[in-house]
Amino acid sequence: MSTYQKAREALGLRLRELRRDARLTGADLAAAHGWHRTKIPKIEGGKQTPSDADLEAWAASCGVPEQAHELIAALRSLEGQYVEYRRMFRAGMAGRQRTFGEFEAEATFVRNFETCFVPGLLQTPEYARYRLAEGLASNAALDDLDEAVTARMARQQLLYATGRRFHFVITEPVLKLRLCPVEVLAGQLEKLAVASTMRTIRLGVIPFETVYPVAPIHGFHIFDDRHAVTETITASLTITQASEVGAYLSVFARLADAAVYGRDARMLIDRAFDGLEPGE
Repeated sequence: MSTYQKAREALGLRLRELRRDARLTGADLAAAHGWHRTKIPKIEGGKQTPSDADLEAWAASCGVPEQAHELIAALRSLEGQYVEYRRMFRAGMAGRQRTFGEFEAEATFVRNFETCFVPGLLQTPEYARYRLAEGLASNAALDDLDEAVTARMARQQLLYATGRRFHFVITEPVLKLRLCPVEVLAGQLEKLAVASTMRTIRLGVIPFETVYPVAPIHGFHIFDDRHAVTETITASLTITQASEVGAYLSVFARLADAAVYGRDARMLIDRAFDGLEPGE
């Protein structure tokens, strides 16, 4: 069971206890607010997420309106674990970049695995612009593309800070997928080659011919050993439960062992660069 689902079920259980302590049946509570009769069992069973208004009404009906604030705080924590991009990006994309920057600033060791695109901390401004523009188009976000690119580039200052470690693992297709014009990809490959020589960075590339120890299902970040973040097509998921974070750490270690580093990684980068045909 995911961290998000556990948190939703915990909130539902808390609401059930409040209702029972108030000697209310689910039918009574639903009728009082004009809710469908199935709403109460769905919320209490962790199958539906309540709104702020639901929690305020619930607390008032149970005679504990003063607990509404605490319940809403629990909901905010829950929402922070699974956030839909369309809601996240209503105010633009730069805010998400700054949030990620805070995660990175709070960590001394950042691990990042990517299957199809260059990690944000290693992107050129031009490559980042294409990646962020895709998110802008897909999620009807407020157009703050210039600000978002600037915020992503600002995150990269941490790569030069003392006491920090960054371990990136990418698949070889990352070096070749045409997610941007060829001239932009060429500049990006040059930056990766330089990044592979930096003292704070360990950059691994898993070659095409490698037999994978575990399927590279999706990319993810791990911040120290505290939490992991992964992104789906439509949402961002933050994982905090120790057992789940441990699973991500284990998968990362296995993928990292399958990668090549240093000169061997740069040979793969050079091979991708040689495959770019001028004027293509």
